[in-house]
Amino acid sequence: MIETLVFVFEIIGTVAFAISGAITGLKKKMDIFGVAILALVTSVGGGAIRDIVLGNTPPMTFRNPVYALVAIATGILTFIPAVRRLAGKNPKVFDIFLLVTDSVGLGIFTVVGIRTAITAGQGENVFLLIFVGVVTGVGGGLLRDMMAGNTPYIFVKHIYASASLAGALICVALWKLIGATAAMSVSAAVIITIRFLAAHFKWSLPKAE
Repeated sequence: MIETLVFVFEIIGTVAFAISGAITGLKKKMDIFGVAILALVTSVGGGAIRDIVLGNTPPMTFRNPVYALVAIATGILTFIPAVRRLAGKNPKVFDIFLLVTDSVGLGIFTVVGIRTAITAGQGENVFLLIFVGVVTGVGGGLLRDMMAGNTPYIFVKHIYASASLAGALICVALWKLIGATAAMSVSAAVIITIRFLAAHFKWSLPKAE
C-alpha cells in the first residue's frame, strides 16, 4: 500500500515540477529542447542530489527512467502552441499555475525525500532526514533557476525553503506517532498550505535592503 502511494506521490510531484520547469522555459523563450531540459532538471534534480547524499548511486532517475520520461513528456506537452499562446495572453494565470505546481511538487518531494532516507536505514538520524527532505524539495527548483539565469526562487519568493523545512520537521515528528502514510500526507498538505498563504498574504523572510 505504502509503495503504491509513494509512487503515485512521486508521479504527481514529477508532473507538477516538470510543468513549473517548462513554464520557466517558456517565459525565457527557450526552444523545445530547453523547455524539456528544464522540465527534466526541475523534476529529478532534487532526487538526484538526495540519492548522492545517501550514497544511493546511481540515482534512482537513472535506474528507473519512468520519472525522467514523464518529466520530458510533460515538458513537451507544455510546449505545444496552444499552451504557449495562453502563456503570452495570460501571464497572471501562468504565475498562479506556476505557484500551484511548484508548491505541490515541493510538498510531495520533501516528504518522499524523508521516506527515502528512512528506508535507506537513516531513520534515527533526524538532522539527515530533515536535510535530505528539504534538499529533495528545493533542489530541482534551485537547478532550474540557475539554468534559466534567474535568482533562485528559494532566496527571493515568499516562504519557500522555510515551508519545506517546516513540513520536514512535522513529518519526522509524526512518523512514528501516526505512521508513514498519515505523516507524509499531513506534512505535504502543511507545506502546500504555507506556500499558498505566503503567496496570498505576501509573507516573506526579512531581506537586506
